[in-house]
Amino acid sequence: MTIRVLLADDQALLRGAFRVLIDAEDDMEVVGEAADGREAVELARATRPDLVLMDIRMPGADGLGATAAICGDEELSGTRVLILTTFEIDEYVAQALRAGAGGFLGKGAAPEELLAAVRTVAAGDALLSPAATRAVIDQFLAQPDLAAAAPAERLAVLTAREREVMSMAATGLTNEEIAERMFVSPFTVRTHIHRAMSKLDARDRAQLVAIAYQSGLVPPGRPS
Repeated sequence: MTIRVLLADDQALLRGAFRVLIDAEDDMEVVGEAADGREAVELARATRPDLVLMDIRMPGADGLGATAAICGDEELSGTRVLILTTFEIDEYVAQALRAGAGGFLGKGAAPEELLAAVRTVAAGDALLSPAATRAVIDQFLAQPDLAAAAPAERLAVLTAREREVMSMAATGLTNEEIAERMFVSPFTVRTHIHRAMSKLDARDRAQLVAIAYQSGLVPPGRPS
C-alpha cells in the first residue's frame, strides 16, 4: 500500500526537500503541499491523505489549530498527523498531543528517521521517544485546560495484560522494551496495544498514553 502524505510547512524549500525524499520511496507519495494551517485543513479534506507532515509554527493559522481540526473531523478519521518541531521537547508538543497528533519529530532528524516516522505514524502507532514522552506528559498533566479525567472504571474493559502493557507504554517504553520486560514478542505487545486502543476508543498510542494518566492507571508526575 502507498502512504499518501500531505506536507504542511511555510518554507517552500523545506517542502520541496521533503517531497523529493518521500516521492523517491516506493511506498510513499506526496499528494499536496500547504503553506499554513488553514490550507492544510482544506487540502486534507480534499485529498484524504494517510498522514499530514505538519509544522507547528506557521504564519496565520498554525499547525496546532490545523491538527485539532483534522483530528477532530470524523471524515478524516483515517488521517494521522506527524508534527515537525524545532525542538523535540517544547511547550507546543503537549498542546499538539491534546489536539490528537500521533507523533513528534525534530526538524534536525536524518532522512531515514523521517521516513521511518512517516511509516510508524501512518500505521497508527505513536512516535514518542522516552524522553519526549516524559516531558510531554509532564506538560500535558500540568495544563489547566486538561480535558476531564477519564474515570478509572473505563479501564474495566481491559484485560490485566492490556493494562500492564498500557501502563508501560505510558512511561515511554517502546514495544521492544516492553517485550523484553514481559518476555514476549514485540508483535504480542503491539497486539495488546491495539486491542486496548480499540476498547478505549483511542485514536492512537498517544491518546492511549493520555488515558493512562487521566484514569489514574499511571500516577501523575515524571515517569522514572
